[in-house]
Amino acid sequence: MQPTEPLPLNHSWPLIDQAARLAPDNGVGIGRWACDLADNALDWSDQVYDIFGLPRGERISRADAVALYCEDSRDAMERLRAHAIRHRRGFTVDVRIRPVGSPLRWMRLSAAPICRHGQVVALHGLKQDVTREYR
Repeated sequence: MQPTEPLPLNHSWPLIDQAARLAPDNGVGIGRWACDLADNALDWSDQVYDIFGLPRGERISRADAVALYCEDSRDAMERLRAHAIRHRRGFTVDVRIRPVGSPLRWMRLSAAPICRHGQVVALHGLKQDVTREYR
């Protein structure tokens, strides 16, 4: 699902689809992540660090992580993220990133909001290296 302009709604999906959308088909190159919206704190599995070319366990700010996205992909991701938070919907999009010390890579980003008392408090999901699908 390569991002296009204007952003199609087929990237967005209802939360009822969350179990199927966030169930990895295999464990190769797939990592789990979460972002607390109160402070934008990130929680990444080792596989996500590997995808971004960062040392496992290193504290990384959301701003630093987002800076590793190519501009067109960053814009698409930010619009989908805002839509997900505003409308309590999940999304899936393929984005291009610039991992530290590695060539450009394609990553499939799947995200869903976590709601408490009717408010979105966090996002969580999967990140998967899908570079092979773009060769």
